[in-house]
Amino acid sequence: MLKGIGVSEGIGIGKALVIESHDIKFDSYAIRSINEELERYHKAVEKFIIRTKEMANNIATNASEKEAEILFGHIIMVKDPYMQGEIESLIKSGQCVEYAVSKICDSFISMFSSVDDELTNQRATDVLDIKNSLLAILLNIEEINLKDAPPETVVVADVLTPSMTSGINSENIVGIITENGGATSHSSIIARALGIPAVLSVDNALQNIKNGNTVIVDGNKGDVIVSPSKAAFAEYSKKQLQYIKQRNELKKYKNAPTVTADGDKKLLFCNIASSDDALKAKECTAEGIGLFRTELMFLEKDRLPTENEQYTEYKRTALTFRHKPVKIRTLDIGGDKIIPYLNIEKEENPYLGNRAIRYCLKQEDIFLTQLRAILRASIYGKIKLMIPLVTCIEEVQAVKKAIEAAKEQLKENKKCFEENIEVGIMIETPSAMMIADILAEEVDFFSIGTNDLTQYIMAVDRGNDNVSYLYSAFHPSVIRAIKHIIESGHKAGIPVEMCGEAASDPLMIPLLIAFGLDEFSVSAAVTLKTRRAISKWSKAHAKKVAENVLKMKSEKEIVNYLKQEAESCGSIL
Repeated sequence: MLKGIGVSEGIGIGKALVIESHDIKFDSYAIRSINEELERYHKAVEKFIIRTKEMANNIATNASEKEAEILFGHIIMVKDPYMQGEIESLIKSGQCVEYAVSKICDSFISMFSSVDDELTNQRATDVLDIKNSLLAILLNIEEINLKDAPPETVVVADVLTPSMTSGINSENIVGIITENGGATSHSSIIARALGIPAVLSVDNALQNIKNGNTVIVDGNKGDVIVSPSKAAFAEYSKKQLQYIKQRNELKKYKNAPTVTADGDKKLLFCNIASSDDALKAKECTAEGIGLFRTELMFLEKDRLPTENEQYTEYKRTALTFRHKPVKIRTLDIGGDKIIPYLNIEKEENPYLGNRAIRYCLKQEDIFLTQLRAILRASIYGKIKLMIPLVTCIEEVQAVKKAIEAAKEQLKENKKCFEENIEVGIMIETPSAMMIADILAEEVDFFSIGTNDLTQYIMAVDRGNDNVSYLYSAFHPSVIRAIKHIIESGHKAGIPVEMCGEAASDPLMIPLLIAFGLDEFSVSAAVTLKTRRAISKWSKAHAKKVAENVLKMKSEKEIVNYLKQEAESCGSIL
């Protein structure tokens, strides 16, 4: 048995398709014309962008826009003025395009690989993908395409690049195994989105697995069994059927109301990144949109999206949900979301720097354009405005002032909008949590962003392997913070939502029910699973569990206890 990291749950059984990694070889040559060589480079980049957009759209269709952002990021990277300038400089010095692309990409790969941080290391994989794609275009080499893989295929590779995964047919690919990558890698993100069992970081996978081997992939435990015995095959086939049965059980929750075991009504929303995502959210019977991340339309372009482009996207989403809430979060960039054409100044610690609402309040034109677009779309549904990374009341007041300015501009241009649009804030900083009672008097709703809230409370970079063990929403401090936020909102008479990953965690759900959370906002992929988990808890049982948890002193004690309780009431599939 081989061991790795299980990053996408389920059991996959099939025949191995081993993808060997080969460096694309070429011979450097003396160029005849610098201009001709520059033209070859620019045509290759143009072709790369067209292909990558097609792949991104394919991922958006088969997975979600969030995963498509990875490939749109490749487009932004290949158009980066610094990278292009360095490549063009080498060509102008007399080097052929292939050498220039390889040399500059290798320098970026080396730089990103040397940093002891998994998220930064993923940038190295991105650049390697870009390098190989550009070289393949220049040398007329066909790239690996998994679209035509036969049924019951288990893909085995050193690393699965986004360009490979874009062609995956989830009906034929039943498992993914890689030698490299972790829980935050592109391979794991896309595997989870497509619902394909995956085990990554399997040492010597390429050496131990041969083409055509029967392979079992246990994405729950991180186990890989090559050429299993009859007994093992029978055991895992049974587990696979059980998993399929559990997935089929979820179908009965598709059009069901979101209620606790004793009939307490909750609202179950979806997190989206585009109007196309909204269609998927509606298909899985979400009761609204709890978080519309607006960054994607900025990331996928090489310029600022116009007011009309933004308005059209928001309008489509509003019409999709019509009389149901759609919470649109204003531009949240900075931290790990970089948009090159905005030329944001590099900072030593971008997570504590000029990001989200801080950036928008300093960029009046960008912010007002987005506010006008949201306001114009508000007449087509129940759109609500949501402000990210608030830390003080002055920011809320400044946003309200900007909204009024946007309204006046629309009135001058005789544009219609919802005058009484609701405005809420993300509670995701310790500062906002501590003054939640004060902020609640200024806004119409709260949305708890547990990803950043946990990171900031625990003073942990969740992408840093050295300290990521401390990153947990089940730490007593984070649980108490969540309870305080919900209580503060309710005392002021406003609803409270959670849109971070914890909202769909079956171990967190009883605490959220006990604390009185009104709205859960999750990814489309886990909507039915979340609705099912909520239905298994009565309010009385949840309150008893929460009372016990609040007496506990460590994250480990809390998690172990919650697992026992969740299993006892059947909320974990």
